[in-house]
Amino acid sequence: MKNDFTLAFNEIMDSRALTREVVLEAIEQALVSAYKRDANITTKQKIEANIDADGQPHIYIEKEVVDDVISEQTEVEITEARDFAGNEVELGEMVMMPATNTSSNFGRIAAQTAKQVILQRIREAERESLYDEFIERQGDLITGTVQSVSNKLVTLSLGRAEAIMPRQHQIPNERYRQHDKIRTYVVEVNKSSRGPQIIVSRAHKDMLRRLLEYEVPEIYNGQVEIKNIAREAGQRSKVAVAALQDGIDPVGACVGMRGMRIQNIIKELNNEKIDVIEWDVDQKKFIAKALSPARVSSVFLYEDIDQPRTATVIVPDDQLSLAIGKEGQNARLAAKLTGWRIDIKSVTESALDNHDLLQTSLAFMREADPDFVKEVDRIIDKKRNNRPIMPEEFTTLTRFVERSEAAKLEMKRGKRDERRAKLEEVRDLVPENAFDLPIESLELADDINRALGRNINNVGELMVRVISDEANLVEMLEANHAGEDAMEAIRYALDDLVISELTKAEQVEEESVEEHETETAMGELEEPKVVAEAEKPFAEEVADVHAEEADEIEAEIPDDVQFAASAENEVEEFDDGLTPEMWPDEESLESRRAKKAAKPKRDKDAEEEWEDYPDDYSDDKRSKKKGKRRKVHLVYDEDMGEVVAKRRRKGNRRRKDIDNFDDFDF
Repeated sequence: MKNDFTLAFNEIMDSRALTREVVLEAIEQALVSAYKRDANITTKQKIEANIDADGQPHIYIEKEVVDDVISEQTEVEITEARDFAGNEVELGEMVMMPATNTSSNFGRIAAQTAKQVILQRIREAERESLYDEFIERQGDLITGTVQSVSNKLVTLSLGRAEAIMPRQHQIPNERYRQHDKIRTYVVEVNKSSRGPQIIVSRAHKDMLRRLLEYEVPEIYNGQVEIKNIAREAGQRSKVAVAALQDGIDPVGACVGMRGMRIQNIIKELNNEKIDVIEWDVDQKKFIAKALSPARVSSVFLYEDIDQPRTATVIVPDDQLSLAIGKEGQNARLAAKLTGWRIDIKSVTESALDNHDLLQTSLAFMREADPDFVKEVDRIIDKKRNNRPIMPEEFTTLTRFVERSEAAKLEMKRGKRDERRAKLEEVRDLVPENAFDLPIESLELADDINRALGRNINNVGELMVRVISDEANLVEMLEANHAGEDAMEAIRYALDDLVISELTKAEQVEEESVEEHETETAMGELEEPKVVAEAEKPFAEEVADVHAEEADEIEAEIPDDVQFAASAENEVEEFDDGLTPEMWPDEESLESRRAKKAAKPKRDKDAEEEWEDYPDDYSDDKRSKKKGKRRKVHLVYDEDMGEVVAKRRRKGNRRRKDIDNFDDFDF
């Protein structure tokens, strides 16, 4: 028994690559499950199994200590419990006792259960072991054997596990055959019910990084650092390297003697071309090197507020096609490597474009150096007449291009600084909490959010652009294909946000007014209470009359209170700039009172409550009038020097006919 158990135990550990503790735990769990099924033990009763050093299994069952045993399966006498567990055992305690009713051989069902539990536990342990093994190798190279090839993926055998290589991770034009051994990069390792899911790649740019680390000792030891990699798998790659120790040539270390090191990597990647470039702190020099093997005459860098940073590169005419590369590949890889948007121009092309600007924006160059510009005119005239240009004349054109491009760059920077200053001025007028609101709170369309980019990522920044930089914002939306109604959607989204904030403020104000009225009703005299109750309905009715062009409703309140409320509402509703000093004099006041007195008054006997409306007003109409809210939008007032709220245009009118709050008729 001992020899058979030991042999089987060791065989499981060797074949499954599992530890002794894992296998023992699986066997003990299987013994517990088999005993429960054989002895018909409920799940509430605790059972433990143990295997000693000799391989002998022991099963323990939980029992209650009693004086008189009724059920031997759940109870044990106190004397027997003390003989096994010690004299500290007391009546009513639960102790683990050895199982006494075990048969010499489990039944067929119990044995089958034990076998299934052992296999299940071993499979789970094996999956965990495989996952722990390959998760440590994520981001490293691994060699596998091609097991099967399909249109979508390639399956590799890694020994005890399998890996898949999807089509997007395969090198184009590379053929894989069964039983071929290939080197791959472990991209991702995920858990699954069938074991770890391992995804490998040969097209990932980090595979080139790992190959360089293995082939170049200076990179592995930290003497040379890989700054960045731009790769188009199977065709061409660019690697930027920098030396971290003096006296080391980073490019020479990667290439190796007679190119042996880089050639080994090229063969591994199916003859993929690799350009090794020395990284430079000066971005102009770095961009010029990134466009190798082409020669570069000059580089001009410009960083805009919204657009990505752009580098204008001037190259000789015979180097233009080489700088761009086949189908733009060289320029594309250089842009990925440096992180700059690269615009490549030839000397002649740039000279012709800038020569036309000498009549407009670059006219100051003709005044500053007329002899030089006259020589440029002569050379440009020869070029346009398809006459040959001498080398010294080409040098003159190169100097003209450098000076004109530098002048254009300075003008761009000046406009950018002015625009930035305007944005900073308006930024102080926008509430600070608006900058904490993400742009997603406006619930704009996805194409608008993508067009706004990463620079406009909060509501406050968008409000700044709408107020002071609307033209550039519209241009940016159009350039990113956000749609013709993108700007209108942004305005309405900001208006709705402002209205919701105003509504919250009104609710808070109404609650405070109600609380104040309640306190007044509890503690103050009756006469002030009547006046306060009369003022509020009067203000509401005057606002409703102006908003809906309804008939004027007479109020039975004192004249001085009536005039004060009317004047206050006139200033608040129409915003016509009236102040207490601009109110009507006594003569006009008397004429207004006379007109009001001439109008028919309500019948107090027929209408007892102050809030009642005339007969032609129904309950539905009153509820709609009280529920109406005026639409406003934010506008920057240049005269006042601050952001003001104006009423939104009515939907039943043509928007171009209503440009201001004063255009509404009441």
